[in-house]
Parts: sequence; C-alpha cells; structure tokens
Amino acid sequence: MSESKTRHPARHNRTPNQNPHHEPERAWLLTVDGAPQSYVDLDEPGHLEFEYARRLGFALDLVDGPGRPLDVVHLGGGALTLPRYLAATRPGSRQQVVEADRALLELVVERLPLPAGSGVVPHAADARAWLEAAPSDSADVIVADVFGGSRVPAHLTSLAYARQTERVLRAGGVYLANLADGAPFAFLRSQLATFAAVFEQLALVAEPGVLRGRRFGNAVLVASHRPFDTAGLARRAAADAFPARVEHGAALRNFTGDARPVQDAEAVASPEPPDGAFGIG
Repeated sequence: MSESKTRHPARHNRTPNQNPHHEPERAWLLTVDGAPQSYVDLDEPGHLEFEYARRLGFALDLVDGPGRPLDVVHLGGGALTLPRYLAATRPGSRQQVVEADRALLELVVERLPLPAGSGVVPHAADARAWLEAAPSDSADVIVADVFGGSRVPAHLTSLAYARQTERVLRAGGVYLANLADGAPFAFLRSQLATFAAVFEQLALVAEPGVLRGRRFGNAVLVASHRPFDTAGLARRAAADAFPARVEHGAALRNFTGDARPVQDAEAVASPEPPDGAFGIG
C-alpha cells in the first residue's frame, strides 16, 4: 500500500455476521482512506468478517487435513486477520507475513498485538522481492492479498510471478489469491490463464452476481498441482451467510476463454473499482 494512505484502526462494536449474543470488546476495523481494509476481533480470531476472507478461510480449512500445522506465506498483511485465524485454528503453524507498507505493519503490530507464541513473523518488504529470495519448497500455502490502494499491483500478476509462487510451494502446496474485477473480466481471465500455465488445478470462488457480471467484486483463486477438495469448498461457500459459487474444470476453462498468460512487460494492475464497490455497509 502507498505510504501516503491514511490508516485508521477503529473499534468496531457490532457487525452483521457476528453471533447476536456476542458483544465484541476488542474488535477492530482497519480502514485506508475511508475504505475497509481488514477486520479483526482480538478475542475471537476465528471469526472472519469480510466475505473474501471467509472464502480464503474455507480454502485454508481444507488444506492437508483440519487442524494440522502449516508453513504459510502471506503476501499482504492488513490487520493480520488470516495469520491470527490460522494461529487459532492450526496451532503450531509457522507463518511469514510480507507487507510493503512498513508504517501500516508497525501500526498494526503496536495497536493490535499478536498473541504470544502465535508463530507469525512479519516482514516489511515488497511481496515479489521477498518471494524471489525465499527458499524453494518451503511453504505449504501462499496467500496473496496485496492491494496498492484498491488495485492488485502489476508485478504480482505475471507469469514470472506465478512461477515464483510454484517454486516456493512444496509439491502439494496451494496458492490462494484475493482478486477483484468486473465484466468483461479481462483482468480475471488473464490471471486464470497465467496460473493455468503453471498449475494443473484451478478453482475460483465468487458471488454468483459477480460471476454473472452484475457487479464488480472479489474472487478467490485457488491453484495447485494436486486435486483440491472443490466439492468441500463449494459446500462451505454455498452454505455461508453470503453464498458463493465455486467454478473449476471445464466451466472455468470456458470462463477463461482465449485469454493468454501475462508477461512482465505487459502486466497491468487490476482495474480501479467503481465508486462504492468496496465500502462499509
């Protein structure tokens, strides 16, 4: 994120997804220039408020059996919501969090401290530069949730970047990414083509209205070499308070169409969302 952004972690007392009998005492909403960036409840780290975070959480729950510790790289830190979630749901996990915005990272660590023994190690660094220096075969999961302002940076969209994620992942590893686009989906289709050139298995999780082109929104990409439990992911996504659909196989290839993998020289950031696309309801 840009250093010029205004960062404001504000106490958040009631949210629509929470148990009505639960009054969060230490729940915080991190906003950047007025737009919601991350939500975290320090007393209930297993609660994921934002829809895309819940979908990432569903995918994480299905990696390598429930509860088993994982080695995870998070590209993009925010309020460390998903690292806290994994520390709670998979104790003993070792997690590296890479956030380019040093001021944001320092603010979050100071105001919203991690619990002792969380296994989370933050790094103030560019996501791709850090990834290129990371050891091969060192991660079970890579979670990419990087936005410069409200756009995925161009250098995190190319074939060379996708190959770096594959290099760092172990043989059975899973790449997860939070992306955002709207019809006609030129960016999203290009990302599917790019990661299909590197990984054998792809799935996409998004709200049906987004996939039908009715509105701009988030889509979670799942990429791996080994088959992923798309049926389990689809059940969880469909049963959520904000239902989503999982596309994979032939349907996803049809959605990708004739899109081509993105080279570094032609890479562009994801599109600017329309006004009001991401706001606090």
